[in-house]
Amino acid sequence: MRIAEEVTFGGTGYDRAAWMRESAESLGLALDQGTARILPVWRGKIPLRNGENPMLGWVERGSSCFKDSLEPPILLGMPEGIPSFAQDISNWVPGGPGPDPGFLDASKQSHPELPDGWEFVDLRLHMTRLDANEAELAAVAKATLGWHASHQFCARCGQPSYPECAGWRRDCHSCKSQHFCRTDPVVIMLVKRGNSILVGRSREWPSKTYSLLAGFMEPGETVAAAVRREVFEETSVKVGAVEILATQPWPFPTSLMIGCRAEALSSEVKIDPVEIEDAKWLSREEMLDVYAGAREDVAPPRKGAIAHFLIYNWLCDRLG
Repeated sequence: MRIAEEVTFGGTGYDRAAWMRESAESLGLALDQGTARILPVWRGKIPLRNGENPMLGWVERGSSCFKDSLEPPILLGMPEGIPSFAQDISNWVPGGPGPDPGFLDASKQSHPELPDGWEFVDLRLHMTRLDANEAELAAVAKATLGWHASHQFCARCGQPSYPECAGWRRDCHSCKSQHFCRTDPVVIMLVKRGNSILVGRSREWPSKTYSLLAGFMEPGETVAAAVRREVFEETSVKVGAVEILATQPWPFPTSLMIGCRAEALSSEVKIDPVEIEDAKWLSREEMLDVYAGAREDVAPPRKGAIAHFLIYNWLCDRLG
């Protein structure tokens, strides 16, 4: 697909400086550089500097906002030659409202040690406000720190694990196991039959939102097999040919979305109510109305998601 990298978090090719991860001396020198910057992350939320052109809230190493951090910063890399790190400050307790536990967290938190106008926000709600470089860095920071937060103990012996390799590995000092940052592959598919595509919705999604069918890949499964299995399990629709169109890192929490186009071999829909709430075929004309906001019963997937990207470019006949 010619436009695959236009997807949000699609990749800018920035220098991740993997060579630096094993060198404590190189990391120390990078942190001590005058241009070094750290992105504080609070309970998975990123700091946004609001304004006409929103930007990530980078701070210097010595900022007092890191005083309660329990682990060292992780290395994001050297985008444009700038040593860039991220550090978790989830132990900070805000004086105002805390995070909203719902599917989308619209709450905002202001840290007293950060400048006025900086707020911790849900990346899912604000990802399209960032340019490609900052969106990718925010995704790397959120996914990697989220992995650290959920992998504090060794999966082999249950003892505490500790960050190493500039935050890209956790080591168990008890059984000497090494654990690496994980990425979970997910297939998401534009299932076509004639002039229509198959869409569905989950119960926890915002009202009326419909998106493409998706599901996690299983061990020993090819991408095409996962597409066919997931579509059949959720809707009983059989799928034939499968083609990969684009991929998207999705830090909610640590997935890689594998966007596919699939040809349906049947049309009758019979949903699994445990998996999804509803599924239906929508024609190109009907989906154009959805994207134009002319339907009261169906809303499109959120901008920034690969589902929105695939459907929009299908409507524009840009999938190749």
